[in-house]
Amino acid sequence: MTDANQEDVNHALEVLGLTLPVTPETLARTRRVLLYTWNPARYSNLTNNPKKYMQAYKKAEEMTKLVEAAYTLLSAVLVSDEASSDQRPSSSADGKAPDTSPG
Repeated sequence: MTDANQEDVNHALEVLGLTLPVTPETLARTRRVLLYTWNPARYSNLTNNPKKYMQAYKKAEEMTKLVEAAYTLLSAVLVSDEASSDQRPSSSADGKAPDTSPG
């Protein structure tokens, strides 16, 4: 992993409020919670002042995009890391399960 990628991963962890090690379940749950918190539709009844509403709505849109980008980056990194660490040898040379039926 290059320095730029490590910085991106650190920023993504910071956006999501996570620390390593991160499980896929924790990542998905954090994403759901943050997307619910920053859902722009939640700001519709916040105020009758259109200017304040639009400021809050734009902030929510920005945060939603940040959360999605951080989730995408971390899920890609996690999947590639897990795939490389979970390299299991196949049970036979042709990739098929061995025949264990009685003779």
